[in-house]
Amino acid sequence: MNRPLASLVALLGLDFSDRNLAMAQAVALQRQIPLMYALLVVNAGALSYTHLAFAPWWLTVAVPSVLLVVCVIRALTWFRQRHQTIEADAAVFQLQRTVMLAAVISIAFVSWALALDSYGGPLERGHVALFIAITVIGCIFCLMPLPQAALIVTATVTVPYLIHYLAEGDTVFLAIALDIALVTAVMIKVLLNSFSGFAQLIHSRADLASKQAEAERLSEENARLAHTDSLTGLPNRRHFFALIDTLIETSRETGGRFALGTLDLDRFKPVNDTYGHVAGDRILSAVGERLTAACGPDVTVSRLGGDEFGFTVIGDLARAQSVGQHLCDILGEPFDLDECRIKLGCSGGMAMFPEAGLTRQALFDRCDYALYYAKSKHPGRAMLFSLEHETKIRSDREIEAVLLAADFAAEMEIHFQPIVDSATRIPVAVEALARWTSPVLGRVPPDQFIAVAERLGCIHRLTLTLFGKALAKVSQLPPEIGLSFNLSARDITSPETVLSLIASIRHSGIDPKRISLELTETAVMRDFDAARRAIGLLQALGVSIALDDFGTGYSSLGYLHRLAFDKVKLDRSFIGDLGSPSGRNIVGAMIALCGTLNLECIVEGVENEEQLAQLRLLGCTLVQGYLMGRPMPLGELTPWFAAGPQSADRHRAG
Repeated sequence: MNRPLASLVALLGLDFSDRNLAMAQAVALQRQIPLMYALLVVNAGALSYTHLAFAPWWLTVAVPSVLLVVCVIRALTWFRQRHQTIEADAAVFQLQRTVMLAAVISIAFVSWALALDSYGGPLERGHVALFIAITVIGCIFCLMPLPQAALIVTATVTVPYLIHYLAEGDTVFLAIALDIALVTAVMIKVLLNSFSGFAQLIHSRADLASKQAEAERLSEENARLAHTDSLTGLPNRRHFFALIDTLIETSRETGGRFALGTLDLDRFKPVNDTYGHVAGDRILSAVGERLTAACGPDVTVSRLGGDEFGFTVIGDLARAQSVGQHLCDILGEPFDLDECRIKLGCSGGMAMFPEAGLTRQALFDRCDYALYYAKSKHPGRAMLFSLEHETKIRSDREIEAVLLAADFAAEMEIHFQPIVDSATRIPVAVEALARWTSPVLGRVPPDQFIAVAERLGCIHRLTLTLFGKALAKVSQLPPEIGLSFNLSARDITSPETVLSLIASIRHSGIDPKRISLELTETAVMRDFDAARRAIGLLQALGVSIALDDFGTGYSSLGYLHRLAFDKVKLDRSFIGDLGSPSGRNIVGAMIALCGTLNLECIVEGVENEEQLAQLRLLGCTLVQGYLMGRPMPLGELTPWFAAGPQSADRHRAG
């Protein structure tokens, strides 16, 4: 826009800086401008008709025809825009053009009307005055949403009208002109008041819309925060379960398939205990970033709590397995924490809809079981729930039902496996092993019913029953024979269970120094502080503490350093590789480490003479395994002791 035109726009108030108001004005005019042009066409046609006999042809036909064509074109232009959405800039341009055209068209019409006033008699002249009065009032009403245009029309019509009749000197027509001017002034005042109310209404609507938009934004933000984990930025547990319900409903309608998965960081707790919670939060945040980067349009990952994450995959079995393993792999890569590199590892479990279940709970339970299977059998893998798992679940549920109703004192018994001196084969201790013969199920393996008891929460009662039985039977063995007893992860972190164990030892009358309690790394990881307190209480009584399955965990060396263990039991998985140089070197290094730390080292899983000979050469003094003796009840163990070391061969052969 050039400078003179810009000055004119500013002078007439045509900048329309309020864009919301300008769009509302344009919309209102779309309904009223066509009516204004219709009014002009009808009134101008009537005026032309009454002057046909008095005025020249060009004034009664030619000029009004041009004006009427212009009016029809403008009316049709506005009429076509009635249902169209108009943008702010287009609205401003349209309003500015309307004001300019209003000035031009009003000048043309008033000039034509005043030219006709010179022809005809009093009636024809009165018609001209009436035409000008009615037309200007009608235009004011139609242009109420645009007061600038109404004011220009009023000025361009009324001023020439008054000047014309003043020059004529006719008192009657001058009075009519003044009366029309007065009425027009009042109409303008009414128009301005009406427009002020119109503008306030638009502003109120805009403010309300703004507040509603802000409220919606805050509501959406609150909803996002309510469904987002603040640490990782991933969707949270609530969002995850809602998503599963939506996917189930959608898949039922469409016949689609999707996979539900859970991920669990394998070694997060020891890292969290070692480096602190701040470092743990940083690692979880980094986990969230990796998972977010790995998600595609068909994959959603959420944090369920702690170091557990959930994910969904829309697609078939192959796609689900690929995504699940990929997520485990990327979380198995090291994390950089300041100057340290932390390697966690991740295991996953998955369940497919509808094969694994038709409800969220069924899918989640089977997914959780697949995760448990992966962590225990295949760490670092993402396992899909299968028929084998279904069979195992049914078996576990059957065991659960029977175990809850079981009489532990009557149905549970203790077998003992000797721990012997590797050189003399003289027994120095026995390990108590639980055996359950159910009247309903028959013989149930310990690895099955112990895990079920932990899930059911009855492991404390089971542990105390078995420990009491073990103490009672060991009291019948020679006093130099020690007792080794396994505690579960839940036992060592339960103050009530630990105090009950201490009470049982005192009540038994057995020297606490004969007793060794075995803990796995998992038991210590469950609650390090609680485990440390429990170990302190037991050692203060004289009980020795052994770290079981040494060498299979992530932080065994760290726990040896931080906890005052008395013994270490080397896991049987290392014994099978004794025939190779690397295997012998590893076992030898572990035995030497125990010697350096003044820890007794017991090697489990010795099954043949060659292994025993290798262990002797490596400096191992205490061994346990089928070569020396299988687990046996006290009735068989007592004769075994009486027969001496040579009975091992007979027992093994039997």
